[in-house]
Amino acid sequence: MSAWKAAKSADFRGPLDVTRAATVVLDAQDTVIGWGPAAEDLLGYPPHEIIGKHLDTFLPPRQDSGFTAAQAAEPALGPRLSGSDIRVARHRDGHELLLATAVSPLTGSGTAAHVLVAAELEHLRLWESGLALLEGLATQSPLGLAIYDTDLRLTWCNAAYEREIGQPFAEFRGMRADELYSSGRFLTEGYPDTLDAVMHYVLDTGEPILDLHFRGEPPSEPGTDHLWSCSYYRLQDADGHVFGVCEDAFDITDRYEAQKRLALLVEAGRGIGNSLNMIVTAEEVTEVAVPGFASTVTVDLAKEVLEGEVLGTGAPGGTDLVRVASRSATANGEAGGPGESRQPSPVDYPPGSPQYRSLSSGGLVLVDDTLVVPLRAGGNMLGLVTFHRDAPSATFDSGEVALADELTTRTAVCVDNARRFTRERTSSLALQRQLLPQHLPQPSAVDLAHRYLPTDNVTGVGGDWFDVIALSGTRVGLVVGDVVGHGLQAAATMGRLRTTVRALAQLDLAPDELLKRLDDLVGQSVEDQSDAVGAAADPHMDNATGATCLYAVYDPVSRRCTMARAGHLPPAIVDPDGRLFFPDLPAGPPLGLGGLPFESRELELPVGSLVALFTDGLVEARDRDIDQGLDVLGRVLSDRRGSLEDVCDRAVSELLPDGTTADDTALLLVRTRELDAAQVAAWELPAEPVAVGHARELAIGKLHEWGLEEMSFSTELVVSELVTNAVRHADGPLLLRLIRDRTLVCEVADTGHTSPHLRHSAEDDEGGRGLFIVAQLVHRWGTRYTQSGKTIWTELAFPSA
Repeated sequence: MSAWKAAKSADFRGPLDVTRAATVVLDAQDTVIGWGPAAEDLLGYPPHEIIGKHLDTFLPPRQDSGFTAAQAAEPALGPRLSGSDIRVARHRDGHELLLATAVSPLTGSGTAAHVLVAAELEHLRLWESGLALLEGLATQSPLGLAIYDTDLRLTWCNAAYEREIGQPFAEFRGMRADELYSSGRFLTEGYPDTLDAVMHYVLDTGEPILDLHFRGEPPSEPGTDHLWSCSYYRLQDADGHVFGVCEDAFDITDRYEAQKRLALLVEAGRGIGNSLNMIVTAEEVTEVAVPGFASTVTVDLAKEVLEGEVLGTGAPGGTDLVRVASRSATANGEAGGPGESRQPSPVDYPPGSPQYRSLSSGGLVLVDDTLVVPLRAGGNMLGLVTFHRDAPSATFDSGEVALADELTTRTAVCVDNARRFTRERTSSLALQRQLLPQHLPQPSAVDLAHRYLPTDNVTGVGGDWFDVIALSGTRVGLVVGDVVGHGLQAAATMGRLRTTVRALAQLDLAPDELLKRLDDLVGQSVEDQSDAVGAAADPHMDNATGATCLYAVYDPVSRRCTMARAGHLPPAIVDPDGRLFFPDLPAGPPLGLGGLPFESRELELPVGSLVALFTDGLVEARDRDIDQGLDVLGRVLSDRRGSLEDVCDRAVSELLPDGTTADDTALLLVRTRELDAAQVAAWELPAEPVAVGHARELAIGKLHEWGLEEMSFSTELVVSELVTNAVRHADGPLLLRLIRDRTLVCEVADTGHTSPHLRHSAEDDEGGRGLFIVAQLVHRWGTRYTQSGKTIWTELAFPSA
């Protein structure tokens, strides 16, 4: 049976059709002369009880019916049947019925004058609603409906389907679906590939298939791809005979494109901005946009932006752009191949090009299949993103332009964040270079190596520090410290402490005295903060409070090392035979806490001893306690193979294998030296005037022995003046010492505690000019204090070649 024949045989008769409705035949006086079975079923009267009675028996006059005006005016659910009327009827058992009625006159001879047909109003309304539904599906529904017979030929379609084909139904009736959509394909996996195959499957199995996604070109719009959600189900009559398959299809192209755009934005949010590196960020946007949105995407940034600055104002032609990322879906000539890999390179756009126009206007430019969108953040131009499509007709619609703008805006925010980070990191590294020693002195006293690893690998700065300070008498000061916290604030505090330690060290203070003065300064800083805010300051708000420090002074003449610590870990020392020990130094409190004194300890170190000063970040970790870290460090230090640089590398690699640390880390390694006895000469002299001449003779003799006769005059003046001052102003024996190192060191020690001062003498003054003359002859000079007195020292530079 064909679908068309089945449709014709379907029961489309209404409730008031004479073949279905309750039928009553009336004569001219409205007496019932005919009563159908349906009337008996509806009103309950058998024929013998009603025939011969007046119509009023079951259908009272309207004015007596009690049917209200509102009920009479109540509309049906669908279009009203022409000629129908709404009446209240009385059932045989007495209850009332709301009926739809129609009266038709009868022609011809006989007593029958009218025929009355009646049906319950509810049934009429349901039927009218069904008609309205069928009419809506056929003429107004946006859902495309089509019926194919068992040969899969089109037998019926609604108006939406007809609009999609773009022709009157009569011109494509009887065609197969694959003939109408010859270039289409299903996107849903797990089902047959063609329309015919899908419909055959439904006809054969009776299993409906729902929501298949089909992509193709509608005949009404050749060259334009659409996407439909299609469903198929088998049609059969009441007897179970299959007469075809129904297809409903809804065009979801717009929804699908909107979902794609939303998915692209989601992917952009997930894939762009994962790095504070501008080039990586630029590469991320190309990965997101190719190939789903564009065939080729390039990102150009201004040269100033790459350096952490913003693009300056000026003519667009003067803007230096650098191509930092480029990706193509057809790289290397292979569709879908890998994206291009480029090194950043300068790029220049000629006047009139889309890119030049975008730079000039500051807005996006669309030319055929090329879309240029400026990268802007906070009103600053950062660069350009160019989207290009290869297909000649693949232009960007308004929605895609908006999507490209949104994508570029997100990228611009991430690029600007990376730019700001670059600027801040550059500033931070510059600060760090100023705070930490980049080129340590190379004193005669020790060999040096060091490592510094900040835990803040974003800014590259931290609060730990180390230092090597050249002191008088060829001695060297060794410092390592640890500031509470990380980052810029800790680094600034570290710089303040390091500068203070260097200043105090130049006073030649003993290590315990230096730490005491440093502790006093930190405590005063907290009090100053309290005065500034007008309330008691929290000592923990200052990073300097609680900082630790170790200060050591090594003398290569005596091979003695004096150490003191403020809450810091003691150093690790390995003697020339490879024996490791950690000296038992008095701990002392961390800086700024007070309450305990600082004490020094003096050690005699054999030549070639290895001393390691470090912060706890090197030996302490989340998965390792400090004792284990110290054991590892001791094992590395005891292996004396290689240079100090090699030892540094091994210590860092074994204690910090992944190169990261939970705390800032500083490591300073020194290997002790000794000045040869032939380089040092010392004499004890009485505190008498005769000692001045004797001192000059001894010094000149030693200079001749060292081959430094050229320095005799200046040295004689220096020795004469220093010994003369000691004789005049101090008691007890004097000690004259000469050291031939990188300079000629001349020292005079006495038991006094008054330091000489440089001053300008008046013309009539008898003295006071000697020290002024000394200051003009020497490279530098100063005073250091000991328990037994003081030492005035000078350094004279050797004559140049």
